[in-house]
Amino acid sequence: MANLQALTTTLTTSGPHKIEPTSRRVRALFDGVWIFDTTHSQYVWEHKYYPQFYIPLKDITTGVLRKGDAYDSGGSAFKGIMRGRERENDRVVIFEKGELEGLVRFEFTAMDAWFEEDQQIHGDHPKSPYTRIDILPSSRKIVVKIGGVEVASCSNPMFLFETGLRTRFYLPKSSVQWQYLSESKTSSKCPYKGIAKYYDVTIDGKVWKDVVWWYEFPTVESGAIQGLVCFYNEKVDVYIDGVLEAK
Repeated sequence: MANLQALTTTLTTSGPHKIEPTSRRVRALFDGVWIFDTTHSQYVWEHKYYPQFYIPLKDITTGVLRKGDAYDSGGSAFKGIMRGRERENDRVVIFEKGELEGLVRFEFTAMDAWFEEDQQIHGDHPKSPYTRIDILPSSRKIVVKIGGVEVASCSNPMFLFETGLRTRFYLPKSSVQWQYLSESKTSSKCPYKGIAKYYDVTIDGKVWKDVVWWYEFPTVESGAIQGLVCFYNEKVDVYIDGVLEAK
């Protein structure tokens, strides 16, 4: 969760890293109310890694947003308070001057759901238009060892290549030694892949927490990894055709 005071100061004094318009229809739901519905949102990179959606003030649903105190003496930005059916949330910034004039920042995780066109976005931020996922079948053999014990071996993995990130190897569940795995209560969200569930690995009484994940219902673009499991490369030993992958 962003420190809104610090973030607002940075954005009003130094400006964002980058801004780009998008023609995608963007909507968000809060406490049973559609807070906005727009085809004129802006991608705003507050840093270099990924964007957030900033929404034109004119496209906010009437009556759901009110302006609070100013974040700075120059009146460049104000705290916003949005109202649903029964709840309020103040993780909102209304920009009235500068490069972001006329735009509103809603904290992504403060909303109950975001949609691009009619597809819900899972995760803490929108998809970047510059991030791509390729999922390719491979005949390279993947062997996973934890604590020196082989816990998976597969000759038909799926390699997932995601812009800016290391390659992940997704394996059929039938390639795993399940006596070492147990379900975790952890879950995570990814805008590119969906909602992940996790497994712990226990060997000789030692637990490796959340080192395996899988997507039961991935997004359409990542459908090829449905039901497959992935070991956390950085925390286990992965051998590719007999060669240990560097961590």
